[in-house]
Amino acid sequence: MKPPPRRSPPRARAASPAGRAAPPRHGLARVLSKLGVCSRSQAEAAIRDGRVAVDGRIERNPERPSDATREAITLDGVAVQAAAKVYLALNKPRGIVVSAADERGRDTVYALLADAGLPWIGPVGRLDKASEGLLLLSNDTVWAAGITEPSGALEKTYHVQVNGLPDDAALAAMVAGIADGADHLAARRATRLRVGEKNAWLEIVLDEGRNRHIRRLLEALGYDVLRLVRVAIGPLTLGALAKGAHRTLTAAEVAALRSR
Repeated sequence: MKPPPRRSPPRARAASPAGRAAPPRHGLARVLSKLGVCSRSQAEAAIRDGRVAVDGRIERNPERPSDATREAITLDGVAVQAAAKVYLALNKPRGIVVSAADERGRDTVYALLADAGLPWIGPVGRLDKASEGLLLLSNDTVWAAGITEPSGALEKTYHVQVNGLPDDAALAAMVAGIADGADHLAARRATRLRVGEKNAWLEIVLDEGRNRHIRRLLEALGYDVLRLVRVAIGPLTLGALAKGAHRTLTAAEVAALRSR
């Protein structure tokens, strides 16, 4: 009886020069975004415009697999390097647009940061033009995605002034939620903060955020929003940060917001 044939040992994964497993290769646009050089959409546009080269060769495919640790990438002829990570909290005033540019010429949050000497940073989530309060900005796209993706499930707390005087049944209806087209809009919690003669301030907590979520929910229940201020994202509060001002998050705050 012949002995069974000898099997070749499994082939080892290619390793880096230091002996570590090779890092994953991502699309070129994602690589630029992960380095904190620009947003992914900005990277895609720059690549298609022929402004990005890899090892001296112009690349126009944003999905071309790339590895910044092994390839020389340039943008407009300048070598791309990982930018220092920046994490900011900003108290967005009402009437300011959360966008890099506005086709209607309205002021954007970047006008508030014009003299700060910062690298490219992008907003972490959104606040609409009529809303105000706590807005995060960063060039750490992985960290930002952990906050904005539904799986992150960070609660966001808002103080909302409405016309009318919502009773307990109305607050319960906010938590139960309503159907608005394909969306189910609901609050995680809703409580009264203070009540006047004709309007009230509510604290509304969301664990998800759809476009104009609170405004649509309250309008469906018969309440117009007079003011909407985001006062907290997870454990991070707006605190005494002045309107229009920004500050750098501490390392502990960054870690507390990091997706687990």
